[in-house]
Amino acid sequence: MDFLTLAKERYSVRKLSAKPVEPEKVEQILAAAVAAPTATNAQPFKVWVMQSAEAREKAASTTPCAFVKDAPVVFVIGGDPEKAWKRPFDGHNFADVDASIVATHMMLEVHDLGLGTCWVGFFDPAKMKQLFPQMEKYELVCVFAVGYPAADAAPSDRHALSRPREELVETL
Repeated sequence: MDFLTLAKERYSVRKLSAKPVEPEKVEQILAAAVAAPTATNAQPFKVWVMQSAEAREKAASTTPCAFVKDAPVVFVIGGDPEKAWKRPFDGHNFADVDASIVATHMMLEVHDLGLGTCWVGFFDPAKMKQLFPQMEKYELVCVFAVGYPAADAAPSDRHALSRPREELVETL
């Protein structure tokens, strides 16, 4: 599949089946994370993989997104502001940008493997850090509930909507 087809076909899967995700697919998703570019190649990110029922339940308790509790695998992605590049002109810290690039690579790999996920930003990072103290120094950018799409999973009605290109792109 070419990249544009992949990008257009991927959608936020909010209904997952109970089918387990094979360990080799989890490894491929993590390989996509490690291959992601970061500012100055500082790699100031961490990916937490939650496969035990206990860890997944804890992660699910930080969000009202019910599908997280049904996922066979949950990933949390964060950036370490102490290790991230800082733009010298304004001091902007790229920890969240780098972690988002990593997450995007993972999200696209998930789809390419025939799995589904949704970028969950609607979670309580303070509660996540309380439940998982190893995340304390990180800026948490997202939670991914990953699994095989349920038979009746479908894109939202808004999936294919886009503002006109003229509003989104400007040639200078």
